[in-house]
Amino acid sequence: MSVLTVVGARPQFVKAAAVSRQLRGRLEETVVHTGQHYDRELSAVFFEELDLEEPDHHLGVGSASHAVQTAEVMVGLERIIEEERPEVVLVYGDTNSTLAGAMAAAKREPAIAHVEAGLRSGDTSMPEEVNRICTDHCADRLYAPSRDAVANLEREGIGAGVVESGDVMYDTLLSVRDGLADVSIDGIDVPEEFVLATVHRAGNTDDPERLVGIVDGLSRLPKPVILPAHPRTVEALEREGLRERANEGIDLVEPQGYLPFLRLVAEADCVATDSGGVQKEAFYLETPCVTLRDTTEWVETIEAGWNVLVGADADRIVDAVGAAGDPPAKPDLYGGGTAAARIVDDLERLVA
Repeated sequence: MSVLTVVGARPQFVKAAAVSRQLRGRLEETVVHTGQHYDRELSAVFFEELDLEEPDHHLGVGSASHAVQTAEVMVGLERIIEEERPEVVLVYGDTNSTLAGAMAAAKREPAIAHVEAGLRSGDTSMPEEVNRICTDHCADRLYAPSRDAVANLEREGIGAGVVESGDVMYDTLLSVRDGLADVSIDGIDVPEEFVLATVHRAGNTDDPERLVGIVDGLSRLPKPVILPAHPRTVEALEREGLRERANEGIDLVEPQGYLPFLRLVAEADCVATDSGGVQKEAFYLETPCVTLRDTTEWVETIEAGWNVLVGADADRIVDAVGAAGDPPAKPDLYGGGTAAARIVDDLERLVA
């Protein structure tokens, strides 16, 4: 059986690392890197740190509008699907690469398998939410990381092909967690107490009012703030004339590789982020999280008391980070680190 894996962005490399390890020696895998993330710190370094084999195909789409980026990935994938003739096209998460992979395969022979299916924030103004919904309704196999995700699919009339697999990001994190203390963090003066922040969602970086609120809130925090700055974030700060204001209270640093970033998450007093993946990484590494969004797809972390939604309101950001202390006992969510094995077992059965 042959599997065509489609990846293109940081979180997808992390997820694919766990599944690809399980695929080796069992199923034939061809990897396509769409090039949605192309900076070394957001792409190549993840292949190095996670021992991922080099992609068999690289589309190199780069930055573009949602429509252009999705269309270019679809055109490239259509050609590769025709050449490779895979039995399954495997997509991850909620990016434009995810949707393009599902759409390119939808009217062809390969089955479509979606890892991280069923997540919903309830906010269809987010491109990621649209990508999730459309991909799930195209997919033949839907690997849901949680019971809530399964319930979301059921509410949308999707029952066939759903597997509650657990979260493959947890698999990958467990494989490296014990060595994080020995990971070098170059170019950053890491204080004993600090807040780690990430801001990259278009809903925050492209909205001047929200960006001002986030910068104001983070720069007012009494503890030092380290913010590995996504290229989109740097561009937005400069466009809105906020770079100087950000530099007053925030240490803007280069994007970090997977392992150095996880060490920062583990050592931070609190994480403030608009990333879904970082919310989970904070939860897994037992660091309280403040989410710079009005909704989240990882609702279980909110219910468990390890995460709080504050949007882009400066006062709420300051209050929530200040209140972040010792959350309740951490519940066992998203599986026990065996999600990838469960997925590959099911893929074998899919075309047996």
